[in-house]
Amino acid sequence: MKHRLLISAVLAFQFFPSAGYTQKIVAECTIEYTIEPDTSFHFNKAAGFSGSKRIYIKGNDARMDIESSGYLQSVIYDKTQHQAVVLRVLGTNKFITRLQNADWISENRRFDSLKINYQSATKTLIGYECKSAMITLTDGTEYQLYYTTSIAPSVREYDHVFKDIPGFVLFYQVKQSNHLVKYTATRISFSPVPASKFDIPVSGYRILEK
Repeated sequence: MKHRLLISAVLAFQFFPSAGYTQKIVAECTIEYTIEPDTSFHFNKAAGFSGSKRIYIKGNDARMDIESSGYLQSVIYDKTQHQAVVLRVLGTNKFITRLQNADWISENRRFDSLKINYQSATKTLIGYECKSAMITLTDGTEYQLYYTTSIAPSVREYDHVFKDIPGFVLFYQVKQSNHLVKYTATRISFSPVPASKFDIPVSGYRILEK
């Protein structure tokens, strides 16, 4: 483990060679984001839309919850096994999909060959000074983002598009065709994350094949 942390620190220093630079690898945290789609989405035109995204990190495990009215999707990712479980709740209906390593690679193939353009703009978000970057996918989808280099998660692959960003992404907006969705971090906690967050349900969910 010490060897891995040393390699991470060396790589980070190569990206940001300023004197005295150190990056803390965070192995336990919870981070919350608001989700704001623009008015091009039909569900946002009338009464508005409220959504949230929560990330839980614990060692080599990560959980990502995306929730809106009547809908919850959770991705529980195991870095050690390179596999994931996707849970979906739509009203009273519950579904589970298991993704082995090959399935996970296939599921994230759209992020292959993406381009990262690091930019000069900066912004302070929830107390962290952030740098900017633009990620462009081969299908033309764009991610404009701000990330802090002060901290980095111990597991990054749970949100595959950001796995090569050298820090913690605290803001991003996704532009696809004429649609735009913004994700803004509102809080980060370093309190212990309950191990139960990564428990896989054994009943109550219909199995959906990939």
